[in-house]
Amino acid sequence: MDSLIETLAAIADAVKKAVDLIPTLEERGVDIEMGADGTPTSEVDKIAENTVLDYLVRNNIPLNVLSEEIGYVDNGYDDILVLDPIDGTSNCIAGVPLYTISMAVGKSSLSDIHTAYLRNLTTGDSMWAIKGAGTFKNGKQVKVRRLDPKNLFMMVYVGNSSCPTTFNLIKRLPSSRSYGCASIEMALVAEGQADGFYMNSEVHTRGIRVVDIAASYLLLKEAGGYIYDLDGREFDMPFDLDARSNFLACNSPDLFDYVVKGKPFVRPRPRFGLLVHPGVKDVETHAARVMKALEGEDVVLDTVAAEKLGRKGVPVDDMDVDIMFTIGGDGTILRTAIHNKATLAGINGGAVGFLAEMDLADIEEGISRIRAGDYTVDERFKLDTFIDGMTIDPAVNEAVIHTDTIGKIRHFKVYVDGNLATEVRADGIIISTPTGSTCYAMSLGAPILDPSVDALVIVPMAAYKFASRPFVVPSSSKITVECVMDRGCMLVIDGQEEYAIEGGTRIEFSKSSKKVRFVRFDKDFYSRFREKLVNAI
Repeated sequence: MDSLIETLAAIADAVKKAVDLIPTLEERGVDIEMGADGTPTSEVDKIAENTVLDYLVRNNIPLNVLSEEIGYVDNGYDDILVLDPIDGTSNCIAGVPLYTISMAVGKSSLSDIHTAYLRNLTTGDSMWAIKGAGTFKNGKQVKVRRLDPKNLFMMVYVGNSSCPTTFNLIKRLPSSRSYGCASIEMALVAEGQADGFYMNSEVHTRGIRVVDIAASYLLLKEAGGYIYDLDGREFDMPFDLDARSNFLACNSPDLFDYVVKGKPFVRPRPRFGLLVHPGVKDVETHAARVMKALEGEDVVLDTVAAEKLGRKGVPVDDMDVDIMFTIGGDGTILRTAIHNKATLAGINGGAVGFLAEMDLADIEEGISRIRAGDYTVDERFKLDTFIDGMTIDPAVNEAVIHTDTIGKIRHFKVYVDGNLATEVRADGIIISTPTGSTCYAMSLGAPILDPSVDALVIVPMAAYKFASRPFVVPSSSKITVECVMDRGCMLVIDGQEEYAIEGGTRIEFSKSSKKVRFVRFDKDFYSRFREKLVNAI
């Protein structure tokens, strides 16, 4: 191990011992003065900083110091130790095991840092880096991971000064966390546990400081990562406690446009998937036609299609594709939408096929148009369902609550935004999206909604009273259905997935942030409606 790294490790050891001597969490958090950075200095911050300064003096370590609490200390040397004695002070005071000592050595700015050391003071995990020599955690070299948009995981600053647009980003992310310790959050990107760390404060004085991320900056760079300001420039900061900034630390430049500009991930060429229903007549022939029409493209097969074609396939949940071709009916499309996020290009091998865009006779022409980019994407919102705190896979068409016993009605109360909207005795209740308004809801006399209408439809099923009619509510509404009687019901999502419901259960519904996307060619909604439904048998 490099001698300077050994010195920084010894400093971290000393700080750990000093912090552990503070008797209680309450005493750690006592404010004793105002720090050089303009924020209050707590007992634990000051003890940690004094321990570092004392170590440097007693061991004649040739470093100047820039620290969060004391500011700049000129000891007459060339190199500066950029120090955050306790990063994540609030965590430390609260007993949350996410706080570090962060140390980096350079001359004037982040870009010239040559040595970095980070220690989690509760777990003991240590990371260090030397410029040009890589990044190591507990002695083992680490690198950033490959960017996988399907499994994107990010650290995001969500403090009380975070920019409001940050929450739009969080809704678009498959998963995110906020740990309140910037050095650890950046280090997670460096060691390949996360894809990025986003910091965007609308209050300048609450932006990131150089002492917070000096060590993690080099750790990430040496692990193969990238750091940008929010204008897309390579990130740098001077060794100055007055400097503040927002930034994105990430494992790939491709993440910048998605996070900062809100643009979707786009592969240079789309990856296609093929999923088939085994019950479609001559399905092997149709699947082979699809594969021939996609010749030269990157195609992933689901397990059924692969079996029919004698090739290797993967489960639909694991198909990382941009556009998914399905051969089957609307049920096949709906099942696919539950288990995969790809844009759906349905090939109708069923009866009506209202959601499908192509008939079997049109496979070659349709695929040719898609490969040429001659199509649009129709995006629809889904419906979230919650039972006793459990989130159900979102529905594309509808969620149906109905009696679990043939010929026995149930008693339901329906609330909209907490207000009792209706109380009915019926076979069940349907909560439908605009997409589902042409399906089960329509068969019960509910209105058909243009997909652009931002609303939900509540539909009683075979209600005892004739006056119990369907009604339309804004999609922003929170709908609650109470199964009043002490008798069971069934919850069915898109006709595909069933859940047993005990009597007395309250089930909540709301517009989902998740979307379903369909490939569309020239037909408008009304033409599709006339062709598929009005003229259908």
